[in-house]
Amino acid sequence: MNTKEIEIPMAKLKLGVLVGSNRRDSINRKLAEALAKLGAAAFEAKFIQIDDLPMYNQDNEQPVPAAVARFKAEVEGSDALLFVTPEHSRSIPAVLKNAIDWGARPWGKTSWPNKPAAVTGTSPGLISTAVAQQHLRAVLGNQGLHLMGGEAYIQFKTDLVDAQGSVADESARTFLKAFIDQFAAFAGRFVAAEKRQAA
Repeated sequence: MNTKEIEIPMAKLKLGVLVGSNRRDSINRKLAEALAKLGAAAFEAKFIQIDDLPMYNQDNEQPVPAAVARFKAEVEGSDALLFVTPEHSRSIPAVLKNAIDWGARPWGKTSWPNKPAAVTGTSPGLISTAVAQQHLRAVLGNQGLHLMGGEAYIQFKTDLVDAQGSVADESARTFLKAFIDQFAAFAGRFVAAEKRQAA
Protein backbone atom coordinates (compact mmCIF):
# COMPACT_ATOMS: atom_id res chain seq x y z
CA MET A 1 0.00 0.00 0.00
CA ASN A 2 1.32 3.43 -0.92
CA THR A 3 1.69 5.47 2.25
CA LYS A 4 3.07 8.59 0.59
CA GLU A 5 1.40 11.71 1.90
CA ILE A 6 -1.06 13.15 -0.57
CA GLU A 7 -0.77 16.90 -1.03
CA ILE A 8 -4.22 18.48 -1.02
CA PRO A 9 -4.30 21.69 -3.07
CA MET A 10 -5.38 24.81 -1.20
CA ALA A 11 -8.40 26.77 -2.29
CA LYS A 12 -7.68 29.91 -4.28
CA LEU A 13 -6.52 32.85 -2.18
CA LYS A 14 -8.59 36.03 -2.23
CA LEU A 15 -6.30 38.65 -3.74
CA GLY A 16 -7.08 42.32 -3.26
CA VAL A 17 -5.49 44.36 -6.05
CA LEU A 18 -4.84 48.06 -5.45
CA VAL A 19 -3.81 50.11 -8.48
CA GLY A 20 -2.23 53.41 -7.46
CA SER A 21 -3.66 55.36 -10.37
CA ASN A 22 -6.95 57.07 -11.12
CA ARG A 23 -6.10 57.53 -14.80
CA ARG A 24 -8.72 56.19 -17.21
CA ASP A 25 -6.22 54.36 -19.42
CA SER A 26 -3.77 53.51 -16.66
CA ILE A 27 -0.84 51.37 -17.82
CA ASN A 28 -0.51 50.15 -14.23
CA ARG A 29 -4.07 48.85 -14.32
CA LYS A 30 -3.21 47.01 -17.54
CA LEU A 31 -0.21 45.47 -15.79
CA ALA A 32 -2.32 44.58 -12.75
CA GLU A 33 -4.95 42.88 -14.91
CA ALA A 34 -2.25 40.91 -16.73
CA LEU A 35 -0.76 39.81 -13.40
CA ALA A 36 -4.18 38.73 -12.15
CA LYS A 37 -4.55 36.67 -15.32
CA LEU A 38 -1.13 35.06 -14.86
CA GLY A 39 -1.97 34.22 -11.24
CA ALA A 40 -5.50 32.94 -11.88
CA ALA A 41 -4.62 29.38 -10.86
CA ALA A 42 -3.70 30.51 -7.34
CA PHE A 43 -5.67 33.71 -6.81
CA GLU A 44 -9.24 34.93 -7.06
CA ALA A 45 -8.50 38.59 -7.79
CA LYS A 46 -10.69 41.51 -6.80
CA PHE A 47 -9.75 45.05 -7.81
CA ILE A 48 -10.31 47.35 -4.85
CA GLN A 49 -11.46 50.81 -5.91
CA ILE A 50 -9.61 53.74 -4.33
CA ASP A 51 -10.44 56.72 -6.56
CA ASP A 52 -13.83 57.27 -4.90
CA LEU A 53 -12.38 57.77 -1.41
CA PRO A 54 -12.64 61.31 -0.01
CA MET A 55 -9.43 63.05 1.00
CA TYR A 56 -8.46 61.75 4.44
CA ASN A 57 -9.59 64.01 7.27
CA GLN A 58 -9.61 62.90 10.90
CA ASP A 59 -12.76 64.95 11.42
CA ASN A 60 -14.63 62.46 9.21
CA GLU A 61 -13.67 59.27 11.07
CA GLN A 62 -16.78 58.89 13.24
CA PRO A 63 -18.39 57.31 11.36
CA VAL A 64 -16.22 56.81 8.30
CA PRO A 65 -17.82 57.67 4.94
CA ALA A 66 -19.61 54.84 3.11
CA ALA A 67 -16.90 54.55 0.43
CA VAL A 68 -14.26 54.18 3.16
CA ALA A 69 -16.28 51.52 5.00
CA ARG A 70 -16.58 49.59 1.70
CA PHE A 71 -12.87 49.96 1.02
CA LYS A 72 -11.84 48.79 4.50
CA ALA A 73 -14.17 45.77 4.32
CA GLU A 74 -12.68 44.72 0.96
CA VAL A 75 -9.13 45.04 2.28
CA GLU A 76 -10.02 43.04 5.40
CA GLY A 77 -11.75 40.38 3.30
CA SER A 78 -8.60 39.78 1.23
CA ASP A 79 -6.13 37.01 2.05
CA ALA A 80 -3.33 38.93 0.31
CA LEU A 81 -2.79 42.32 -1.30
CA LEU A 82 -1.04 43.29 -4.54
CA PHE A 83 -0.04 46.95 -4.96
CA VAL A 84 0.66 48.12 -8.52
CA THR A 85 1.73 51.74 -8.64
CA PRO A 86 2.95 54.44 -10.98
CA GLU A 87 5.53 56.99 -9.83
CA HIS A 88 4.55 60.63 -9.35
CA SER A 89 7.27 63.18 -8.59
CA ARG A 90 9.60 60.40 -7.41
CA SER A 91 7.05 59.05 -4.93
CA ILE A 92 3.69 57.31 -4.70
CA PRO A 93 0.54 58.94 -6.10
CA ALA A 94 -1.67 60.93 -3.74
CA VAL A 95 -4.67 58.68 -4.47
CA LEU A 96 -2.77 55.64 -3.18
CA LYS A 97 -1.36 57.35 -0.08
CA ASN A 98 -4.89 58.56 0.71
CA ALA A 99 -6.19 54.98 0.54
CA ILE A 100 -3.41 53.74 2.81
CA ASP A 101 -4.22 56.48 5.34
CA TRP A 102 -7.92 55.58 5.36
CA GLY A 103 -7.09 51.89 5.73
CA ALA A 104 -5.09 52.70 8.86
CA ARG A 105 -7.86 54.68 10.54
CA PRO A 106 -9.72 55.22 12.83
CA TRP A 107 -7.09 54.66 15.49
CA GLY A 108 -7.18 51.05 16.66
CA LYS A 109 -9.22 49.91 13.64
CA THR A 110 -6.55 49.53 11.00
CA SER A 111 -7.31 47.18 8.13
CA TRP A 112 -3.70 46.44 7.14
CA PRO A 113 -1.76 44.37 9.71
CA ASN A 114 -0.54 40.83 9.10
CA LYS A 115 -1.61 40.59 5.48
CA PRO A 116 0.96 39.31 2.96
CA ALA A 117 1.59 41.88 0.26
CA ALA A 118 3.63 42.41 -2.90
CA VAL A 119 4.60 45.61 -4.67
CA THR A 120 5.28 46.32 -8.34
CA GLY A 121 4.59 49.00 -10.92
CA THR A 122 5.40 50.23 -14.39
CA SER A 123 6.30 53.37 -16.30
CA PRO A 124 7.95 54.07 -19.67
CA GLY A 125 11.16 55.22 -17.95
CA LEU A 126 14.30 53.10 -17.78
CA ILE A 127 14.17 52.76 -13.98
CA SER A 128 10.40 52.33 -14.09
CA THR A 129 8.83 52.96 -10.67
CA ALA A 130 11.86 52.04 -8.58
CA VAL A 131 11.78 55.12 -6.32
CA ALA A 132 8.01 55.01 -5.79
CA GLN A 133 8.17 51.32 -4.91
CA GLN A 134 10.83 51.96 -2.27
CA HIS A 135 8.69 54.71 -0.73
CA LEU A 136 5.62 52.49 -0.86
CA ARG A 137 7.43 49.59 0.81
CA ALA A 138 8.48 51.89 3.66
CA VAL A 139 4.90 53.10 4.16
CA LEU A 140 3.38 49.61 3.99
CA GLY A 141 6.00 48.13 6.30
CA ASN A 142 4.99 50.69 8.90
CA GLN A 143 1.38 49.47 8.61
CA GLY A 144 2.31 45.94 9.64
CA LEU A 145 1.94 44.14 6.32
CA HIS A 146 4.23 41.22 5.50
CA LEU A 147 6.02 42.39 2.35
CA MET A 148 7.44 39.88 -0.08
CA GLY A 149 11.09 40.51 -0.84
CA GLY A 150 12.39 41.01 -4.34
CA GLU A 151 11.91 43.84 -6.78
CA ALA A 152 9.74 44.00 -9.88
CA TYR A 153 10.41 47.14 -11.88
CA ILE A 154 8.66 46.87 -15.24
CA GLN A 155 9.43 49.24 -18.09
CA PHE A 156 6.19 49.71 -19.98
CA LYS A 157 6.26 49.41 -23.74
CA THR A 158 3.28 49.62 -26.06
CA ASP A 159 3.46 45.90 -26.84
CA LEU A 160 3.86 44.73 -23.22
CA VAL A 161 0.16 43.86 -22.80
CA ASP A 162 -1.95 42.84 -25.79
CA ALA A 163 -5.60 43.59 -26.54
CA GLN A 164 -6.70 40.45 -24.66
CA GLY A 165 -4.95 41.61 -21.46
CA SER A 166 -2.12 39.09 -21.69
CA VAL A 167 1.60 39.80 -21.46
CA ALA A 168 2.74 39.63 -25.07
CA ASP A 169 6.50 39.82 -24.57
CA GLU A 170 7.84 36.35 -23.77
CA SER A 171 10.68 37.43 -21.46
CA ALA A 172 8.38 39.80 -19.55
CA ARG A 173 5.74 37.08 -19.27
CA THR A 174 8.29 34.63 -17.85
CA PHE A 175 9.48 37.22 -15.33
CA LEU A 176 5.97 38.25 -14.26
CA LYS A 177 4.76 34.65 -14.01
CA ALA A 178 7.67 33.86 -11.71
CA PHE A 179 6.83 36.98 -9.66
CA ILE A 180 3.15 36.12 -9.19
CA ASP A 181 3.93 32.43 -8.51
CA GLN A 182 6.45 33.46 -5.86
CA PHE A 183 3.84 35.72 -4.30
CA ALA A 184 1.25 32.92 -4.31
CA ALA A 185 3.66 30.67 -2.42
CA PHE A 186 4.61 33.49 -0.02
CA ALA A 187 0.97 34.41 0.70
CA GLY A 188 -0.08 30.77 0.96
CA ARG A 189 2.34 30.18 3.81
CA PHE A 190 0.80 32.99 5.86
CA VAL A 191 -2.76 31.85 5.19
CA ALA A 192 -1.89 28.25 6.10
CA ALA A 193 -0.21 29.42 9.32
CA GLU A 194 -3.28 31.45 10.29
CA LYS A 195 -5.56 28.46 9.69
CA ARG A 196 -3.34 26.25 11.89
CA GLN A 197 -3.46 28.83 14.68
CA ALA A 198 -7.25 29.09 14.40
CA ALA A 199 -7.73 25.30 14.49
